[in-house]
Amino acid sequence: MTLEEQAQAGSGADLVLEGGGVKGIALAGAVLTLHNAGFVFPRIGGTSAGAIVAALIAAYQVGNVPLTQLQTDMAELDYTQFMQKTWAEKHLGLIGDATALVSHQGLYASSYVREWLTSKLEPLGIRTFADLKITSDEGTSLAPYQRYRLVTHTSDLTRGALVRLPWDLPYYLLSSKDQGDPARQIEVIDSYPIVDAVRASMSIPFFFQPFEQKTVLGACTWVDGGLLQNFPVTVFDRTDGRPNRWPTFGIKLSSQPALNTPDVPVQGDLREVVSIAHTAMGEWNRYPLADEGVGARTVYVDTMGIASTDFGLTTDQRDKLFANGEAAAGKFLAAWTEAHPPGQDRRTNRRRRG
Repeated sequence: MTLEEQAQAGSGADLVLEGGGVKGIALAGAVLTLHNAGFVFPRIGGTSAGAIVAALIAAYQVGNVPLTQLQTDMAELDYTQFMQKTWAEKHLGLIGDATALVSHQGLYASSYVREWLTSKLEPLGIRTFADLKITSDEGTSLAPYQRYRLVTHTSDLTRGALVRLPWDLPYYLLSSKDQGDPARQIEVIDSYPIVDAVRASMSIPFFFQPFEQKTVLGACTWVDGGLLQNFPVTVFDRTDGRPNRWPTFGIKLSSQPALNTPDVPVQGDLREVVSIAHTAMGEWNRYPLADEGVGARTVYVDTMGIASTDFGLTTDQRDKLFANGEAAAGKFLAAWTEAHPPGQDRRTNRRRRG
């Protein structure tokens, strides 16, 4: 059976993984718990760290690799290697850092992540989006250029837009007269490297050097997708008015918002900068999530206040994040099963009426 056939039989869900930098191992804990409960994942979307995990899930399912490999992968990821600097930046202290910001628009390169992810995908023969194409899926509402198992999100600073990769590539790689040509759309998408889509999604501003994407009109600067959409949980929802064939589960790297939390004003320049960063990287969509009614399909993982850029994460912290992901998914599954007993339509978040 294909992943789509398994999903339609009640054993699948699309996944959307929130960005969270070094907290990505918590995503692995949650995903494995869902998988151990019998779920497969036909399509996976992710931003930043979520894009890394999403790419691995998509590749491993296509390559018939047990998803338990996720835990090993995320545990071995060396976050200290994220802080790669040139010789001058290493030896000139603040002057070197300032030089990096001015000349490269970021403190650190990201070649380590690119090389690490390539080492996971290449042995499986997975390099471009052609290797993650959904070739047979009757009943889908997605256009041909959207029929891929992985979608990452990045923020385009040049055009001021959210970019969904690979879906939006034709707008960058094709002339205006060719953008509507289905054959040309598929051609440019199929040849696009998966590692580039992940790399573009995880370029945290000021920390990592941005990704420069060449276009038919010049070049665009892409940075972390979390600036515009850190948790795109509705990305796979149908837009043709018909019910979803299976659910989409989201995994969010933050606890569910508490009610009636005291409001405290932000005072001081540094705190204001930090608050702006936190707002831009995900907290802004708290209320829209409630309005869209997606809380019932979202796993909220307690990440213990660990910052996305805490590259000195300890082994104990990694283990606790993974365990918290497992616990959060277990709690979610209990609630989901209660809300969707035998006879319940699992494609929706509502009980049947009448």
